[in-house]
Amino acid sequence: MAISIDDIKKLRAMTGAGLADVKKALTEAEGDFDKAKELLRERGLAIAAKRSDRETSNGCVLVKAVDGFAATLALKCETDFVANGADFIALTQSILDAAIAAKAKDVEAVKALVIDGQTAQEAVTQRSGITGEKMELDGYLVLEGENIEVYDHMGKHTLCTMVQLNKQAAEVGHKLAMQVAAMKPVALDAQSVDQKILDEEYKTAVEKTKLEQVEKYVEMKLKKAGINPNLVDSEDHIESNMAKGWLTQEQADEARKLIETAKAEGEAQLKMPMIENIAKGRVNKFLKENCLVDQEFQFGDGDKATVAQWLAQQDKELKIVDFKRFTLVAE
Repeated sequence: MAISIDDIKKLRAMTGAGLADVKKALTEAEGDFDKAKELLRERGLAIAAKRSDRETSNGCVLVKAVDGFAATLALKCETDFVANGADFIALTQSILDAAIAAKAKDVEAVKALVIDGQTAQEAVTQRSGITGEKMELDGYLVLEGENIEVYDHMGKHTLCTMVQLNKQAAEVGHKLAMQVAAMKPVALDAQSVDQKILDEEYKTAVEKTKLEQVEKYVEMKLKKAGINPNLVDSEDHIESNMAKGWLTQEQADEARKLIETAKAEGEAQLKMPMIENIAKGRVNKFLKENCLVDQEFQFGDGDKATVAQWLAQQDKELKIVDFKRFTLVAE
């Protein structure tokens, strides 16, 4: 049967599918709209299954706050071309709007929300069928309560933040949301840092300090032997400097032997109390740089105040209750 252009436009408006796909589905369904919609849905499922192992490193991140409930939501896809499309952004917004209205607590609840007669997950699968790219809902974060400010970094829909204060202060909240975007804190304060993160940072700091102490010892032994440490600081460097004539074979062999011996001596002479003290200092530096209230505030008047100090300057009663941050950008 002949498929009219009006029917094609109608189904396209209902599904968002491309003209060619809509025409093909209507033709196969012999003009039956429900059957054509089902065909489009099945093709979306097939494409989603086929591309299930693909990486979704692009997408759209949006944030919204309404009546004491705020959320960020990311709809991921494979390419920035699809991510920047008006239809893709509109789909993300419609799902976020529904999530806010329902006060959905997690991403699984979001996927099950019904929007225009289909679940959010079904809408995403359908869009995947239209674009031919894998898509997935992710990055759903929630804050509940009053005095929440939200921020979409530069309006690019790739990084969004939320900050909640203990009292109304919209401008302050906005600047703090910008701070969270720029400085990517891992916790509100030192007491809020996950113990696993602290343990890993301490372990890394100990190993790094040990390595540095041994390297210093090796460098000292090389200098005493009259060997320039910069010429023998790696095997590749040794080979390169021999090729340039800056090291003889004998000098290279002597350096290799001395480095091996010095490393063993240096490791044997490590003083753990000193290593641990240096490691603790490094962990404290990590906390200062990564805990929101201890970070240097980036949007003040150049007075080098911490976030906590700047906040007290605005209002001594103001406190940060919580914050959330989500980004698609590799950092």
